[in-house]
Amino acid sequence: MSPVGAASPAPATRAPVLFVDDEAALRHAAAQTLMLADLDAIPCATATEALARIDCDFPGVLVTDIRMPGMDGLTLMAEALKADAELPVILVTGHGDVDLAVASMKGGAYDFLEKPYAPARLVAAVGRALEKRRLTLENRRLRAGGIAAADPVAARLLGRSEAMTRLRAQLRAVAATDADLLIEGETGTGKELAARALHAASGRSDKPFVAVNCAALPAELVESELFGHEAGAFAGATRARYGRFEHARGGTLFLDEIDSLPIGPQAKLLHVVEQRTVTRLGAHEPIALDLRIVAASKRDLAAAAQGGAFRADLLYRLNMVTLRLPPLAERRADIPELFLALLSHAAARVGRPVPEVPGAVLSALATRDWPGNVRELRNAAERMALGLDTGLWDASVAPEGSLADRMAAHEKALIAASLAAHGGSLKATYPALGLSRKALYEKMQKHGLSREQFRDDGA
Repeated sequence: MSPVGAASPAPATRAPVLFVDDEAALRHAAAQTLMLADLDAIPCATATEALARIDCDFPGVLVTDIRMPGMDGLTLMAEALKADAELPVILVTGHGDVDLAVASMKGGAYDFLEKPYAPARLVAAVGRALEKRRLTLENRRLRAGGIAAADPVAARLLGRSEAMTRLRAQLRAVAATDADLLIEGETGTGKELAARALHAASGRSDKPFVAVNCAALPAELVESELFGHEAGAFAGATRARYGRFEHARGGTLFLDEIDSLPIGPQAKLLHVVEQRTVTRLGAHEPIALDLRIVAASKRDLAAAAQGGAFRADLLYRLNMVTLRLPPLAERRADIPELFLALLSHAAARVGRPVPEVPGAVLSALATRDWPGNVRELRNAAERMALGLDTGLWDASVAPEGSLADRMAAHEKALIAASLAAHGGSLKATYPALGLSRKALYEKMQKHGLSREQFRDDGA
């Protein structure tokens, strides 16, 4: 991407950085620093010039000097936050204004820089602010349902990691067909969510989506629940009943934990999958079916088939297409965005405002183990939305101490989170943080971090 300056407006796909200072030399130096970091800088000589560009849909961030003639930086910040209370504003202060800047953070400022600041400090602060802005706007679009209408797969399966990008592409490709599908993944990775996304993106989206947890079906009622029965088929069957297959006609039948089905019903299921007909218990005439079958398992069904716990012929019929859902441990870079989206939904559900999540907490969440995967992460988001103190975030925030100590701890947490998200790859980490390679090495040395701590190979 080529740098864009004031003389060449930023394309709509790039997030601009409004830099406001009445001193031309400082504006020029800041613009050069930001453009060298591949950020779109829009230098403004006055607060009024910057304010004219800001509204609730403004995709960028605001960096402003405090001391300026006419409208000063604090007034500009107040006016900008009226347009959008969640807009990240970074204040630039002189030595004598540090206390004022710290106090202003309680009034809505995102961060502040004290003159003279290192160019890397400006780039890092702006990078964090832009990421926060991106997540804020994305969550708004999710709440508004814009993504759901345009792309039901992207609306349900969040994440920018390579694994999730690949998964969404595979689901979209399969959705255009009527192929049956097998979804494998650990507990809590979102297998039913993926099945619902597939259904919503398919030509069957206006037909029923019927979900069956095979592990929850009583053994003596499995066949009746799945295939239905006629009156008198067995003791207690006083009237005919549709099975789940018939309920899903025209749509999608989701069979979760299919590996828990007893061997007997597996044989009848194989016949239904092959013939696309179902015969109710106690009946003789088959009923034609038009539906897609999506099966899911947290176990390796191929291994289960080799061990005799699952029919190999049924596996071959079901796994026309097999998708694997990655655990959170394989997509740590997605955790902050996913947590914020879950928190937004949870807060809306309980009728509370979305809590502000400190950057250090998001960093700690990305490095923490989540054996329950998205389900466990959702539970944590719901507890935060309810204001419950679980210790998860209290233990993650920066420690008490001087401002310099808290900022250093926050910086260390962000660097550690990015290293963890990229498996210890410095080549991927330093551009993600908006740092040069040399600056990243220096900060890692300062904070006692090494790439070996975050490698993916288990070393």
